Amino acid sequence: MKAHVVVVVLPYARVIVDYRTGRTELRPALAESLPVGAVVVEHPVESPSWGTTEVEAALTPSPASPWPWRLAALPALLTTAAVGAAGSRGGRFHRLVWLGCIGRPLPRAGEAQVQAAVRAVRWASKMMPARWACLEQSTAAALLLALSGVRGEWRHGIAGDPVRLHAWIVDRHERPVEEPLDTGLYAVAYSPDGPGPARRGPRGRTA
Repeated sequence: MKAHVVVVVLPYARVIVDYRTGRTELRPALAESLPVGAVVVEHPVESPSWGTTEVEAALTPSPASPWPWRLAALPALLTTAAVGAAGSRGGRFHRLVWLGCIGRPLPRAGEAQVQAAVRAVRWASKMMPARWACLEQSTAAALLLALSGVRGEWRHGIAGDPVRLHAWIVDRHERPVEEPLDTGLYAVAYSPDGPGPARRGPRGRTA
């Protein structure tokens, strides 16, 4: 079984992501030799734009988060950076995915908490000397929420045309927080519940 491997099925291709190694592979839509036991995620039908679709390259500036959140974001960023740097380079992706899902047993965060955490992490990220993109920022935001005693709904997904990967945080209504509109084009490949979209349980929270 390869439950750590996710196959996202696009109309014209298959994207295979190994969440233990970080290896990502693109195969033709008619490829027959897919990993046995992998989790299959069907991407919503997305018509090819033949390169005419615009993808936002920068985030829209957002209001500042309250100071307590901004100060708390600093150790969350440092911890995320330390976890990413510890161990082998090949295991970095897996370690960050694990950290993004660390709050799974906790109650879900409220919308104001999620927004404050994301904004605080983006504010603190400006101080980072190295590359600090969506994976690192969303992981740090999920960790910040976990340190606050609540679960951040971390997501990692794939969109097509062009094929691209992204990580982000959603609110309790599955709406991306502080993200561009095209984030809705991503099929969720991993969440705190593991490979595939988040599972809904009782009391209006993920199981």
